Formats: sequence, C-alpha cells, structure tokens
Amino acid sequence: MPPLEKISPEIVRADFNDLLAVVHYTRAAHELGLWASERLLVERHLPDRAARILEAGCGAGRVTLGLWALGYRRLTAFDFADELLDQARSLAAERGADTGPEAITFLHADATRLGECQLIVDTTQGAAAGGATIVGQEVRGEAARGTSGLFDGALFMFNGLMQIPGRENRRCALRGLHRACRPGAPLLFTTHDRDHSPAERAMWRLEALRWTRGGQDPRLVEYGDRYFEDEAGRTFMHLPDRAEILADLAATGWQHEFDAMRREVCEESPAVLDFSDECRFWVARAG
Repeated sequence: MPPLEKISPEIVRADFNDLLAVVHYTRAAHELGLWASERLLVERHLPDRAARILEAGCGAGRVTLGLWALGYRRLTAFDFADELLDQARSLAAERGADTGPEAITFLHADATRLGECQLIVDTTQGAAAGGATIVGQEVRGEAARGTSGLFDGALFMFNGLMQIPGRENRRCALRGLHRACRPGAPLLFTTHDRDHSPAERAMWRLEALRWTRGGQDPRLVEYGDRYFEDEAGRTFMHLPDRAEILADLAATGWQHEFDAMRREVCEESPAVLDFSDECRFWVARAG
C-alpha cells in the first residue's frame, strides 16, 4: 500500500469544496449568523461602521453578511474555496448586499499568498479589477495603491487560520494580513486550545507519546494537527497551545492585546454551541 499523502493546502481546499462542507457552512450562513461573542468583540474593537474591514476565510458568508446586517458597509471578504465563495455571493445577492457603492467585495484568494502582489479593487463595482485573485481595496478619492495599510481591521473567524496546514504557512497568512492593515488595526481570530480542559490535556499527552514513537497519523504535518470526519465532511485543524500563538503573533508583527475562551466572553445560544466546540478568541494589533 502506498504511503498516505500529507495534508496539503490542495487537500484542505478540496475538503471545503466538497458538497457536505458546502451544505454545512451554507446552512450556518443562512440560519445561524454571527455568534453573540463575535458580535460583542467586533463591536468592541471595531466600533466604527465605516471601518474598512478585511475578512479572511469568509466561507459561505456567515460572518460577512452578519457584519453587513449590523451596518458595516466597507467589507472585503475572501476565501480560497470556490464553492463556498459562490454561496457567499449568492447570500449577498439574496440580502441586497451585492450592488451599489456599499456592496460587499468578495474575492477568491489564498490567505498564505497575500504578500505576493498588489491589486486595486474598484469599490464602485464591488468586484476585483481584471479578475485578479489577491486582495486589495482602493479608498475612494485617493490615488490608486496596493494592499499595504488599506484596512482598519481584519478578521479570521471560526478557526480559519488553524485550518492552514503548516506553521510557516500560518505565519505567512499573519504577515499578509499585517501588511494589508494600517498600524494599530486590530486582528480578531479564533483557535482551539490544547490546554483548555483536563480532558484535552490528557488526550494531547497521549498524542505526544505517539509522535515520540512515530505512531501518529502519517497524514499529519506537525504535532497539534488533527484530521477527522464529521457532519461537515473531512476537516483539517491545527490545535495550538497559547504559547504557540503568542510566538506566532510576535514573529509576524502583531502585538497581543486580548485572549479568552469563548465561554469567558459571553454565553452563547444552544444553536451556536451545537455548531461549534469551545474556542479561544484572540485580538492583536498591527505594530
């Protein structure tokens, strides 16, 4: 039997484009919307509805359309999964967020490649100029310019950053988001946490032994990775500890400001708890 293939960005993209994943995330976008904790933290750290916000890993548009419903009107969102992005655009059209100067700009882009080139987006059309695939946004009335320092804040919600295989790839995404944001802009994102409960700590002690003995799942890239199948289809996820994220932020130009488990932020509805396991919220500022 040939060796199992290591988890790669191409495998993760295919999993997100799979019908099970598309149905799962589209249903959440239509029916669940913003979590109470997400809304609380976005409104606390990005209170200005005119803020230029960049959302990485927007999926089917659950957070994007939730922000638009709250009155945020300068939204640029991207994902690397074509099928999910089509669902986000469809939901925006259904809710009247796809036309005019306040339209949401949706782009097909890879979070790990934001620093490779520059792009101007025509905000009067809400679409990428020339069908380009790397994110940028023109500020009306200013001279054309690339991605650097355009955004007042960035989001990478529902553990999207942790679904990038490889620590250096995740750092590339953080560097790209940092480059896209003005100094002092906040970045909000979530992760799971290997240390958040006694049961998690015990499970990861056993996993550490497997890695020491070479008995881990051969598809995994590094300690902390998981690859599993559930109602959403096949899912790759990296579960860090807190020290790992603090080091990654420091290495990519972000200054840690806040972190807490979701249960410490606010109480969530049963629907949210059914949709998502416990996670840790992070807020950092572009240095």
